[in-house]
Amino acid sequence: MSLQAPPRLLQLAGQSLVRNEALVIPLLEELPRELFPPLFMEAFTNRCRKVLTAMVQAWPFTRLPLGALMLTPDLETLRAVLDGLDVLLALKVRPRRWKLQVLDLQDFDENFWSVGSEAVAHACLPHAMNKRKTVKNCPRMGRQQPLKVFINLHIKEGSLDELLTYLFSWVKQRKDLVHLCCTKLSIFTTQIQKIRIVLRMVDLDCIQEVNVRCSWKLSMLARFAPYLGEMRNLQKLLLLQISVYNLKKKDRFIAQFTTQFRKLDHLQRLYMNSLSFLEGHLDQVLRCLKTPLETLSITNCLLSESDLRHLSQCPSISQIKNLALSRITPTDFSPEPFQHLLEKVAATLQTLRLDECWITDPQLAVILPALSRCAQLTTFSFRGNPISKAALENLLQHTLRLSQLRLQLYDTPLESYNAGGAVSWEKLARFRAELRQILKNLWWPKRILFSTVLCPHCGHSVFYDLGLGKPCCPTPHSSRHWAAEA
Repeated sequence: MSLQAPPRLLQLAGQSLVRNEALVIPLLEELPRELFPPLFMEAFTNRCRKVLTAMVQAWPFTRLPLGALMLTPDLETLRAVLDGLDVLLALKVRPRRWKLQVLDLQDFDENFWSVGSEAVAHACLPHAMNKRKTVKNCPRMGRQQPLKVFINLHIKEGSLDELLTYLFSWVKQRKDLVHLCCTKLSIFTTQIQKIRIVLRMVDLDCIQEVNVRCSWKLSMLARFAPYLGEMRNLQKLLLLQISVYNLKKKDRFIAQFTTQFRKLDHLQRLYMNSLSFLEGHLDQVLRCLKTPLETLSITNCLLSESDLRHLSQCPSISQIKNLALSRITPTDFSPEPFQHLLEKVAATLQTLRLDECWITDPQLAVILPALSRCAQLTTFSFRGNPISKAALENLLQHTLRLSQLRLQLYDTPLESYNAGGAVSWEKLARFRAELRQILKNLWWPKRILFSTVLCPHCGHSVFYDLGLGKPCCPTPHSSRHWAAEA
């Protein structure tokens, strides 16, 4: 039996006030500013719409983070807030008490409303507001717009939901008074017309992140490309499952897409997962980039040796910190391009993922000298590559020289399996003991995990930690938290 903590006196007072609209609304002008956040939360929770409308008009801070409260969309609550803004926007002369500059509808959880009234009030002060990325980085903040509305957009199949439809209509009618800024755009639809309708409502200069999370044809990507080129402040682009159906127009579609990269001066993170057009065209994609990348992830893509060679020569990866090349299935694989690539990025590389590339022992031996020079490397994953015990020991001897390396993930060596392909725990325990003996005299504040067969309980690979006596399933802090996004 659990005991709930009794309500705080401030909470009880707030509940009493918001239920008495005739009392609380006239008092808002005299209400201490630190009481606004808890009182607003009470009005929001109890859906006291008249109180919400009045509080918006008297809001004593520059920012109202409404999106952190609206975990469940509520049109009537949004309407009440916008009604309060309408009263302010209708004023020809801006009153001295008007502080509100930003209505933040972004859907991330920053624990803004749950840290106590004093901390919330402090977070809303001007010096704290200036540190907020969403406000500071809006390219139009310097213009004389009286109100900014920040939102993250998720364009899905079907018609627009009523909340977004209402917001768009409200902004459109006040286009000279309100600036709608979308920093993160996620697309889950193939309806290009719907995408166009949404993008016409926002300032494309404000978009910093685009995630295409559905299957597109290459022709669809080409049609979307002109909008991409207008996102001059784009920092992250994720593309998932782009297929080629028209081979005759393939080169033209690729050119229409890649030429837009020349307009993206701030792109730092590029994620490409299951792009069927990438083989033979990786150089064409990367050479159009104007600035060095911080993160590059290529997953589930067929690449040629020439693609890897071009990658190692590409200027845009010279300062890369996070590199993932997983399940790329290189044709006619040669280790030299990998070697040259690691030599080029050795000074800056922090995380490296080479999973399921089918790198063999001889090929690994060619790569190891370059890998051992990646002095900034903190995380390395080499899962899904057939590796012997001797090759793994050699690999660990090289990586142990890297003082920043804290997490390593490998497959168990081939010798740990029996003739039927199942893992032999006896052989694995013997290997673990031998490896610990090799490493015992070395400085070793690292975590090394070995992946085995799929766990029958959770469906994930079983991980074997050198520091544990039993196998363990992966945790968010071991195998997945650092991996490149997909």
